[in-house]
Amino acid sequence: MSTSVLVFDIETIPDIAGLRGMRGADVATSDAEVYAAEQADRKASGKSDMLPLYLQRVLVISCVFRSTKGLTVQSFADRTGAEEGALIQTFFDKIEKHQPQLVSWNGGGFDLPVLHYRGLKHGVVADKYWDMGEDDREYKWNNYISRYHMRHLDMMDLLALYQPRANAPLDAMAKLCGLPGKLGMDGSQVYPAYLEGKLEDIRRYCETDVMNTWLLYCRFQKMRGGFTEAEHEREMALARESLAAIDEPHWTEYLAAWS
Repeated sequence: MSTSVLVFDIETIPDIAGLRGMRGADVATSDAEVYAAEQADRKASGKSDMLPLYLQRVLVISCVFRSTKGLTVQSFADRTGAEEGALIQTFFDKIEKHQPQLVSWNGGGFDLPVLHYRGLKHGVVADKYWDMGEDDREYKWNNYISRYHMRHLDMMDLLALYQPRANAPLDAMAKLCGLPGKLGMDGSQVYPAYLEGKLEDIRRYCETDVMNTWLLYCRFQKMRGGFTEAEHEREMALARESLAAIDEPHWTEYLAAWS
């Protein structure tokens, strides 16, 4: 591949510290009570139980990185509860270094806005990501920010022709295409799993989601003429080979479920 591709997915949990400050809760109020009070208020107002994007604390960022050197799966996780800023900075540093094509599923609607808000909170620096032609004229016509450019390809958004009513969930599309889909949990189970100390389970779940996205991207490239049939088959073989070399149970399960 002449251009590197970085496929990404994030998992988040409620930012209880931020929520506590916004609600003016005193120190005697537990985190569980702060969260329950917010949920009660949201329900009474007819709002979704999902907190707004700026109150989504980034817990895991998982990536599939495909370059001329091969294919790797990598995750950045906040294992101490105080590393959110560092893991977001690491993600943007990877973009700065490689200037890859970014690929996501609903990244424009969720993942990237969350990373923007939380990166702003932590003072993250991301020069090349935010370049819209001021530094590099090429980025004026193809940058990471524009919805209709390809430097960041939100596959869900593009396949729906930018019509939210036509959006399809990643799990359904993966399964329709003969891929494993979600394994281990779904997004609604992430926060309960975090409270039970199951960070590694969340990390594994995020990695399988990002692998589903990469494989759908390869299928999309074949559909649009970016890959020949033979090139697509080589990418599928490389993915299987790369996952088989990782000694972790979720990849064994993933490969077994991959028809």
